[in-house]
Amino acid sequence: MPNARRVKLAPEVEAAIRKHGEETYPHECCGALVGAGDRIDAAVALPNTTEEGPRRRFLVRPSDYRLAEQQASEQGGELLGFYHSHPDHPARPSQFDLDHAWPTFAYIIVAVAAGAAGDMTVWFLTEDRSSFEEGELNGDKNIDSNTATTVHG
Repeated sequence: MPNARRVKLAPEVEAAIRKHGEETYPHECCGALVGAGDRIDAAVALPNTTEEGPRRRFLVRPSDYRLAEQQASEQGGELLGFYHSHPDHPARPSQFDLDHAWPTFAYIIVAVAAGAAGDMTVWFLTEDRSSFEEGELNGDKNIDSNTATTVHG
C-alpha cells in the first residue's frame, strides 16, 4: 500500500468515535468527519435513522448531511467523510457500505464487540466505485489488511 490515502485524527476525535460506538451498542452509530486536508478535527454525531434495523445499518438523512456541512463551515473546515460502527463485526466495509458510499470521502469504521470499541480502520471508495481501498489512519495501515469484502449484509 505504498500510495495509500490517509487521514489523521485528533486524539479527542478518535476518543469521541469510540465512545459513540460504545454508547449506541448493539446498534450502529454514525457521524460526520470535519477537518481540512487529511486532518480530521471534529466528529459530528448524527442520528441513525434507518428503518432497516439500526443493529446492522445506518442512514444519514439529507437534512443531517446539510447540518454536518453547515457545522463544518462554521468550524472553518469541510466535510471529509463519515464514520460508523460495526457491532460484533470487523471494522471492514460491507456490501451495504459500498452500495451507499460517495467518492472523495473517508469512511472510518470502528468495530464494537460486546460493547467495547476495538479496531478502527479507514477506507476510500475507488475511482470506479467498484470497491473500497484501504487507507492509513494516523500514519498506520489498517489493522485488518484483508481486502474489503462483505462482512455482514
